[in-house]
Amino acid sequence: MDGEKGRRLTLTVASAWDGEKIDTLLRRELGLSGTVIKRIKWLEDGILLDGVRAITGQRAAAGQVLSVRVDDPDRPDAVLPMPGPVDVVYEDQDLLVVNKAPGVTVHPGPGNGRETLCNYIAYYYRQKGEPSGVHPVHRLDRGTSGLLVMAKHPLAQERLKGQLHTDAFRRIYLAVCDGVPVPEQGRVEAPIGRVPGSLIMRQADPSGQPAATRYRVVERAGDRALVELALETGRTHQIRVHMAWLGCPLTGDFLYGREDRALIARPALHSSELFLTHPITGAALHWTAPLPEDMAALLR
Repeated sequence: MDGEKGRRLTLTVASAWDGEKIDTLLRRELGLSGTVIKRIKWLEDGILLDGVRAITGQRAAAGQVLSVRVDDPDRPDAVLPMPGPVDVVYEDQDLLVVNKAPGVTVHPGPGNGRETLCNYIAYYYRQKGEPSGVHPVHRLDRGTSGLLVMAKHPLAQERLKGQLHTDAFRRIYLAVCDGVPVPEQGRVEAPIGRVPGSLIMRQADPSGQPAATRYRVVERAGDRALVELALETGRTHQIRVHMAWLGCPLTGDFLYGREDRALIARPALHSSELFLTHPITGAALHWTAPLPEDMAALLR
């Protein structure tokens, strides 16, 4: 599936497709979207037919080999590579799964364009001599640790984002809460909106965006509980807001609970399990990441 340069998908033209336009084969047989096709058709090696550059309106003959490049060419707006920790859990030609450390911002932004997970991953790729791009699929708050997936090219990113909030892409979190939810297992369905006057804070708000979280108490430790949570939606601070709404804010949550840096220097939230369908092969994949020590200490 790979040529001499970059990540490629190939297709041998079947007899039933003889005379079909390349654009049709790219969309119907390889499942490429118009957005992806528009990007790759301008690359010198973006679309090849029997190794020769081809255009989307060209017709293919049975037996010919159609090859398309789906990774990133060098771009001036690429993420700045910077050395930093990248804890790789899984990697192939299309995606990278990492165990994010707490306190690390995922995306570059105003005031921090150098010390983020995206910068570190760009450096990791450069050290390997790999032409992959950094394409986030979902996000974790700066204080949240655990599993996070990055696509290596726009096609993988597009397909994985299309899986979000479906059974094909599931995330399980562990949180340590102040207090024990009653009942100990249930589903929170409370819309979430912005807190007036705050750029950061969210709140349960009947006029906000729909939000639903399933939870289950895994362990009790005094006046704290280890809770397993599954997101049905992906609102900003959803787990933190919903647990506070239940009266059991995350331990160490400076926004929605009580900050105590002597106990833990962040909200006690960890992305512990990740299920997804591989964007190219269709294989069902599953990873786990153990509870970090700073959260485990809260339960002793």
